[in-house]
Amino acid sequence: MTSKNIQIEKHGALAILRVDRAPANAIDLALANEFENALASIEDGGDVGALVLTGAGSCFSAGLDLKVVPTYDSSEQQAMVMQVNRLFGRLYGLPLPTIAAVNGHAIAGGLILTLACDYRVAAEGDYKLGLAEMRVGVPYPVAAMAIVQSELTKPVARRMVLTARNSSPREALASGMLDELTAVDDLLSRSLEVAEELAALPRSIYGRVKRQLRAAALSRIEDAVANGEEPMLETWLNVETRIASEEALRRPTD
Repeated sequence: MTSKNIQIEKHGALAILRVDRAPANAIDLALANEFENALASIEDGGDVGALVLTGAGSCFSAGLDLKVVPTYDSSEQQAMVMQVNRLFGRLYGLPLPTIAAVNGHAIAGGLILTLACDYRVAAEGDYKLGLAEMRVGVPYPVAAMAIVQSELTKPVARRMVLTARNSSPREALASGMLDELTAVDDLLSRSLEVAEELAALPRSIYGRVKRQLRAAALSRIEDAVANGEEPMLETWLNVETRIASEEALRRPTD
C-alpha cells in the first residue's frame, strides 16, 4: 500500500512504513488521515508480523505542520485534534510489534510517534529529539499527553514538557526515550532485526499483553475518540500559537 505521503514496503512478514512529506515529514490533517488509514489497513490485513516506522529523507518527523495547522479554522482544528488522537491511539494500541527507526529530527508530534512505538532504534548523528509543544504554543491533545505520561518517567516528562528543551540522540538514549543507537547505514537493517525478533513472539498474546501494559493510557485515548472526552475541542490553538510557531520556524530545532 502506498498513498501520497505514506509508503509501505513489505519484507516478508515485516513491513516498513515510511512517512514521506517533504521537507520535514510534518503532519497536517491530510497526512494524519492517510497515516491512520495505513495503520488500520495493516492491522486489518493480518499478514504483517511487525512494523518498522521511519521517515523519508533526513528527518523522522517535525510534528505538526506549523505553516498550515495554526491557520486552521475552528472546525478544522477540531477535526485535527480528533484525528491526532485517532492516529496516536491507533499506533500505540496496534496489536503487533512496532519499531521506530529514528533517522533524524523527531520533534513534538514526531517524538510522540517515536514514544508510541514498542521499541526505538535511532541513528547516531547530530539531530534533536524533543517535545516542543510548549515552545510553539500547542497544548497537548489527550492521546499525546497520555503517551508521554505512560512512556517517560515523571522527572523526564516534567522537564521535557515544561521546558520544551531538545535532546541529542545520546541524551535521549540515557533518559529512556530511545532503546538503542546504531550507525546511520545500519538503521533499517537493525530495526528489521528487532522486528523479526518480536514478530516471532506469539501474535495474539503479544497484542493482549501490550493492551494490558498500556490499558490506562489507551482507555483515556479511546474515551477521547469515542465519547468526545477531549478538552482541546473547546479551544486548542490561538493567536499565541501563530506567534510562537512563526518564531520557531525562523529558528528551527535549536
